[in-house]
Amino acid sequence: MIEKSINKDLILREKLALQRTILANQTAFLAFLRTSMYFFIAGLSLESLLQVEYSLGIEIFFFTSSLILFLIGVFNYFKHKKMIHDNEKQIGDYKMEYYEN
Repeated sequence: MIEKSINKDLILREKLALQRTILANQTAFLAFLRTSMYFFIAGLSLESLLQVEYSLGIEIFFFTSSLILFLIGVFNYFKHKKMIHDNEKQIGDYKMEYYEN
């Protein structure tokens, strides 16, 4: 009887840890997106706020940085999503045992 409750506790803990990992992955993606938007807004508002001699070069730098950060964030999100999905299969072996008890 003790083994059955321990198995259910372990499965629940693993499932909750997996959900936290999924949420952490989404949070990281949103952080990349937010930072990318900051750079994009900085590029848009540079010319109207400051009178800089090489403003076009700086704007291009901000837009390029924004695009690179966004692409890194998307790549990172899908790479980790695949890793999470692959590791989720290890927990799946216990699902039938959990519902049978």
